[in-house]
Amino acid sequence: MNFKLLKVLITISLFSTTLPAMANLITNGSFEDTTVGNGQWAWFNSSGVNGWQGSNIEIWNNYSIFSAAEGNQLAELNAHPSNGEAFSIFQTFDTTAGITYDLSFSYAARSSNNEAFLLNLFAADNTDMLSQLIDDHEVKKWSQYNNSFKATSGSTTLRFTSVYPEFATVGNFLDDIKIIASTANKQLAAEVPEPSGLFLAGFGLLFMMRKKFKGKITQNK
Repeated sequence: MNFKLLKVLITISLFSTTLPAMANLITNGSFEDTTVGNGQWAWFNSSGVNGWQGSNIEIWNNYSIFSAAEGNQLAELNAHPSNGEAFSIFQTFDTTAGITYDLSFSYAARSSNNEAFLLNLFAADNTDMLSQLIDDHEVKKWSQYNNSFKATSGSTTLRFTSVYPEFATVGNFLDDIKIIASTANKQLAAEVPEPSGLFLAGFGLLFMMRKKFKGKITQNK
């Protein structure tokens, strides 16, 4: 048996046994990937905005003396031009059933505190996991939404739909949209051995195998 090779394999295994990184599962949650000039705005088909699907998306970059909540750009849900239907943008992302995730985003009104939109989360089978009306906007003043949900499938869809105004092209700013694995998953993390314990277990296994191998050599002499 090649003990040097065994030692290398155990070491690689130990270093690779880590908890998943708590990265944002939403792609382009701050609408920075589609460049708009400073002090300007532009509207795009959703296919031209990385990560997002649905209606057109209007993106501002420090336009009309209003700064993004995060980064330089923000999105206006009620985008130009109107097609006579409610505006709706959505994104589907990978999840693990049974794991809790934290959802957060910033929102603001453009011209009226009466502006409102519907927030939805859907499981892979289109089961509505969360449906909430967000109607406490303030004009050009960011508010932050925070909530948690437990995934029930291998993918989940986040959707925003305009409620007021429903068809007009003015209203409902969004920015800094995040979904990350929740720190509430502490029990799951506790079940994974710490790196120090893994090293002890790995090298203990190596020692036992080496001792057993030496015993066989002694018996064969």
